[in-house]
Amino acid sequence: MAAANPDDLKRVPLFADLDKRQLKKLSARFRERTVGPGTTVTTEGEMSGVGFFVVGSGEATVNVGGKDVTTLGPGDHFGEIALVSEAARTATVTATTELRLLEIPFWDFRDFAHANPDVTWKLLQHVVALTQNR
Repeated sequence: MAAANPDDLKRVPLFADLDKRQLKKLSARFRERTVGPGTTVTTEGEMSGVGFFVVGSGEATVNVGGKDVTTLGPGDHFGEIALVSEAARTATVTATTELRLLEIPFWDFRDFAHANPDVTWKLLQHVVALTQNR
């Protein structure tokens, strides 16, 4: 798997304020992979890995409790709860088109976040907003 392109990460609000050096360091920790339409990337209620994902290209559907709740596209992300907790997945994410994903395991993200507390703060704000919107 190839490392991620820093430009793909710059589109993500969590990472938009990083400088070029920080983006380059972070992108080296992400790995790129492509999945075909119909592929389930995460399954609600299952311990399906500890990765955080950024959509590089393509589209995916997010399903919670048997209902489609949103569509993800380039620059969107999912799996952020896995960055702070090893809990079961809270949603099923399925590729609706060919999907190019950028993935980072929580332990690589944790190392980066320790060195960049501004990213940690943004992540915490995002996770809190997610829990308040339920």
